[in-house]
Amino acid sequence: QVQLVESGGGLVQAGGSLRLSCAASGSIFRFNTMGWYRQAPGKQRELVATIVNSGRTNYADSVKGRFTISRDNAKNTVYLQMNSLKPEDTGVYYCNAAWTSDYRSFSSWGQGTQVTVSS
Repeated sequence: QVQLVESGGGLVQAGGSLRLSCAASGSIFRFNTMGWYRQAPGKQRELVATIVNSGRTNYADSVKGRFTISRDNAKNTVYLQMNSLKPEDTGVYYCNAAWTSDYRSFSSWGQGTQVTVSS
């Protein structure tokens, strides 16, 4: 069973920075993709950023140039560095891991961490 534990959320003023961490139980090499998603009150969960094993990254247009996703394979951890935060970045941020095994697809989610950006 895969466990993902997020940390690093909190309250920050607009223009500030936060770094989120997602620690996985066991090696993250087994995951094809890891990513961060967020959900604002009353809205659907949306993709923020993903990173694949090769290191290739993908970002939502709304965070390009401000957020950076990275991974530390030795620590089995994925990070999301968030700079120049805006009030519209407020939401619960979830870590996700996706992998395949025996031609089947699997996905696991963390419990989420709250990010609140005040204006």
